[in-house]
Amino acid sequence: MNLQIRRLSVVFGVLIFVMMLNLSFQQVFLADSTKARDGNARVLLQEYDRERGPIRVQASQVARSEPTDDALKYLRVYSNGPLYASATGFYSIVYGATGIEKTDNSVLNGTGPAFFVDRLKQLFGGAQVQGGAVTLTLDPAAQEAAAAGLGNAIGSVTAIDPKTGAVLALVQSPSFDPNRLSSHDQPEITEYYESLEADPSQPLLNRPLVSTQPPGSTFKLVTSAAALEAGYQPDSLFPGPALYTVPGTNDTIPNFWRGPCGPDDSITLEEALTISCNTAFTYLGNELGDEALKTQAEKFGFNTSFAIPLAAAESRYPSNLNATQTAQSSIGQYNVAATTLQMAMVGASIANGGVTMVPYLVQDTRGANLEIISSTKPQTHATALSAENSAKLLGMMESVVERGTGTMAQIPGVRVGGKTGTAETDPTRPTISWFVGVAPLDDPKIAVAVAIEDSKGAAAGPLAMTTARNVIEATLQ
Repeated sequence: MNLQIRRLSVVFGVLIFVMMLNLSFQQVFLADSTKARDGNARVLLQEYDRERGPIRVQASQVARSEPTDDALKYLRVYSNGPLYASATGFYSIVYGATGIEKTDNSVLNGTGPAFFVDRLKQLFGGAQVQGGAVTLTLDPAAQEAAAAGLGNAIGSVTAIDPKTGAVLALVQSPSFDPNRLSSHDQPEITEYYESLEADPSQPLLNRPLVSTQPPGSTFKLVTSAAALEAGYQPDSLFPGPALYTVPGTNDTIPNFWRGPCGPDDSITLEEALTISCNTAFTYLGNELGDEALKTQAEKFGFNTSFAIPLAAAESRYPSNLNATQTAQSSIGQYNVAATTLQMAMVGASIANGGVTMVPYLVQDTRGANLEIISSTKPQTHATALSAENSAKLLGMMESVVERGTGTMAQIPGVRVGGKTGTAETDPTRPTISWFVGVAPLDDPKIAVAVAIEDSKGAAAGPLAMTTARNVIEATLQ
């Protein structure tokens, strides 16, 4: 009998030990991840008891908290919410947080390690604990110009400071109103969110960062860079027939206009970029080879995930291609896919002497008193091409805008370089129109990429160019 009691005591002792071990593991090791879990209502309710810090663009608060008289002590309010939704995201009692509201939550709610001293001062001073502030790199004029340019089209715009990688514009169309998702009316929040999810135009999709589309002829910038790095020159001659036949196959790739690129079926590299000659670039792609194109693309940021700190989808350049796939990839087709963030990085790298910078959206974080706690330091991703070759490629891009396919991006008194693109996806979807532009070429201050997925009846190519032009103008004023 005593033996049975002892055995039972051992079993209960082991169970109690395991239970205490599990509780300790949950409390110590999993506490942070449990708190950060989306939809954790208890944590959200606790956060509504303190004043959440603002999200700032320059000196303006694009997201702030206002006191209320209801159970949730503060209401999150967004100034011009749809304009900045790609960056701020929303802060919802029902659906949690997205965007900067999520990635920088520990700053905004004041719980991060950097705010320990702030919290002590606030508590011992008898003040209500307040969150810190996050300042974004966005340029309000560029944001407004991008949104106005897109109108009701489906697409996105991303603009970057070439020298630093700071994101100057991040705009999606269609967008959504984060105020309606951050209210205290839970039935209304749910109804609005479900309507957004049901919308086939996907307004909740952060297009500048996650919509990967074939970049079409804008990818010829990457192929041109690879050619220049391989020793070709802007005046190097290439065949430019009406149809390029892939060696060893019956596969053919035509020019957009179904004719040759020159009277003698040959064309220089600069002229091929200027008029967007497919056959010259498909020939060049196979001459360079798929590995050279892949290596060049990766120096611009393809096949790398970036967090700005919002997670950006990895733009893709495929591996192990045959000759036909390489030819198609050299003009931004086959399985090549890019976000507007990625194509803005391509333009920015060329404008920055060939150096690709890591993109970033947060300029600094601040305490409740707006004293700077941390600032983002620009970082280099890779050297994509030499300064000499980047200057040559900028000259080729200027030719595109001055006398080629990109003339609608011209700005009086400003030297602009660019590249147009049209990409086919499948017969049931509209073609995607692109434009990548940089300016001013004397001292580049902005690189912008525009992708129009559905122009809603407007002429998509011109819309991409004029939107980019307007963003550049707004930034340079």
